[in-house]
Amino acid sequence: MMKIIELNETSKKKILGNLLKRSPHQYEAYNETVTKIINDVRNNGDEALFLYTHKFDKVEINASNVKVAEEEIEYAYRQIDPKLTEIIRKAKANIEDFHIKQKQNSWFDASKEGIILGQKIVPIEKVGVYVPGGKAAYPSTVLMDVIPAKVAGVKKIVMVTPPDRDGRVYAGTLVAANEAGVTEIYKVGGAQAIAALAFGTESIPKVDKIVGPGNIYVALAKKAVYGYVSIDSIAGPSEILVLADETANPRYVAADLLSQAEHDELASSILVTTSRELAEKVSLEIENFHKILDRSEIVKKSLENYGYILIANNMDEAIEVTNEIASEHLEIMTRDPFSDMTRIKNAGAIFIGEYSCEPLGDYMAGPNHTLPTNGTARFFSPLSVDDFVKKSSIISYTKEALEKIHKDVEAFALSEGLSAHANSIAVRFER
Repeated sequence: MMKIIELNETSKKKILGNLLKRSPHQYEAYNETVTKIINDVRNNGDEALFLYTHKFDKVEINASNVKVAEEEIEYAYRQIDPKLTEIIRKAKANIEDFHIKQKQNSWFDASKEGIILGQKIVPIEKVGVYVPGGKAAYPSTVLMDVIPAKVAGVKKIVMVTPPDRDGRVYAGTLVAANEAGVTEIYKVGGAQAIAALAFGTESIPKVDKIVGPGNIYVALAKKAVYGYVSIDSIAGPSEILVLADETANPRYVAADLLSQAEHDELASSILVTTSRELAEKVSLEIENFHKILDRSEIVKKSLENYGYILIANNMDEAIEVTNEIASEHLEIMTRDPFSDMTRIKNAGAIFIGEYSCEPLGDYMAGPNHTLPTNGTARFFSPLSVDDFVKKSSIISYTKEALEKIHKDVEAFALSEGLSAHANSIAVRFER
């Protein structure tokens, strides 16, 4: 089911090219549809929003029921197992503890010469959080996207999520939203929900930034509204790369590769190993697991299209290709995983050792599971508190401090042909 391939320049180039086909930037055929939806909601507000909700989600939503009421949240708590509520609270505590350590304070640096320089850090005022719904529900995504915003100090957090055909939101999603501290929840999804957050409608307030994963329509809608609002990233399909040597447990490796393959048919699962024996054992374990999995058809297509077992000649070559792939999730199961971790440059989240499996990061460990995908870990980072603050530079000079450098500033400005810039400095020292 998974292709076992000898790693060389030709095979590496082919695999990297195939993985790029999964990027949201490759789906230009959907752009026209997404643009039409966004413009319609921007121009016609609730009317267009509710029409698209009826068209795509097959449910009647209007101004009277689009916002989740307190009674619905209270009902949600009665619907789910109290043990799940406690688990959500434990996860929340771990996520908060991790993200609190990311928080930065404003700083100011004063010199004897009369110069004050610094950086003022303030939270974004209004943030929109998109949470997938409908066929699947993700309370964990609610926690991961909302808690860093709360830690940053965001005052208003507006959540949107598609309802089911009865006009309801999954109870676990509502409980997670309430526990995390969401301000308002609206029962809309898709590109139309992104447009509503970006431009505002009669029912849904405009926000300053939109975060959260979604399908291709959501991803392209976020890309289209970027500039009117800020966004976190353009998320692609999920992916995992396991870096392993002959000491790895093939059963663990196989189980972890499959944990991502079940997401969807575009998910990518890759093993990079220096051991052919391990490669063959993992392949066999995958075949055995596949027979008992609930989402076996999705897993099969995912592995056939984007699943690889790559055999490298040595660990140097294995680490090199790992950095080139720059996977969303990277597990290291080697003889000395901490040493190998120091050589990793590109990965969204790194899981070290055979008991640090990827689902731990999805739900309970604390670091954020909203991660860069499709090779963007080369230049993007996981969602963090930094994504929910703005930074302003602070500059203050006394006359005495400016006098010492004013001729340098004027000369620099004149070298660029900007005489008004130079004059702005010069007038302060006219005799």
